[in-house]
Amino acid sequence: MRVSREKFAENREKILSVAGVLFRENGFDGVGVADIMKAAGLTHGGFYGHFGSKDDLALEVSRKLIDRVETRWKEHIAESPDRPLAALLDHYIHWRTVDDPGGSCVFATLIQEVSRSRGAVRAVFSDGLSVLVDTLADIVPGETEEERRANATTTLSSMMGAVILARAVEDRALAEQFLVTMRRQLDPESQK
Repeated sequence: MRVSREKFAENREKILSVAGVLFRENGFDGVGVADIMKAAGLTHGGFYGHFGSKDDLALEVSRKLIDRVETRWKEHIAESPDRPLAALLDHYIHWRTVDDPGGSCVFATLIQEVSRSRGAVRAVFSDGLSVLVDTLADIVPGETEEERRANATTTLSSMMGAVILARAVEDRALAEQFLVTMRRQLDPESQK
């Protein structure tokens, strides 16, 4: 039975959405096509009408999730023109980012897996990280463009590192230390 173009597009978006959550929760290799399709409420056989392979799906999901991170960051910055860095840090270095891998930053959830891969997904992640550094370079302190870019790189590394480390430990107090300490280091004004 053929589905309408609208239903086909709706199913494709459902697959992308479900895969985005499952990949962030379990990694690219931690979930199979059958699991994704079942979670989307679709049959396994229908997958190949939408994607040539699981790798193609991973690439498209990565692009979509990275675009979403970039958009959200720019929205947070735009909503707080007087304190753009603080607004971004408030959003990112937070328990919701730590506690909800399936709904949070694709970089903090999949970067380790991507670091061991090659090809298109790795290139998409690399480009996405470069955009985030550029975004931060516009809002971090620094006298020169070179200094702001260095500060942006440090800030990005620190933000993501704090979240990744907080996720890695069972001790909630230690996890809190990672978040609070890094938040204070990146925005000393927040202590006032």
